[in-house]
Amino acid sequence: VQLVESGGGLVQPGGSLRLACAASGFTFRNYAMRWYRQAPGKERELVAGVSSAGASTYYADSVKGRFTISRDNAENTVYLQMNSLKPEDSAVYYCYAAYSRYEYWGQGTQVTVSS
Repeated sequence: VQLVESGGGLVQPGGSLRLACAASGFTFRNYAMRWYRQAPGKERELVAGVSSAGASTYYADSVKGRFTISRDNAENTVYLQMNSLKPEDSAVYYCYAAYSRYEYWGQGTQVTVSS
């Protein structure tokens, strides 16, 4: 089982990034997918989630209207489009998959928002 995140990097405030998480080794279409983030000295927090078929989404209040989660079950990939980025969005972003008693984490990708 693998969850491999990509797309992180350094961006100026107000900029955009698109994170991707490529899944393998399990039946991706059965799993709800989430993005979490963790900043230094802070607890990991849920940023966004999407149901297995993509019909339902969830966003933390801090990212509503700026971030969009989506998934492509044909490509076994979940995305996080991040717009209007703020310095407080800087963190390591993690991909997470859950179904029944099964859960998997990616290794994380760093997002830094700074001028």
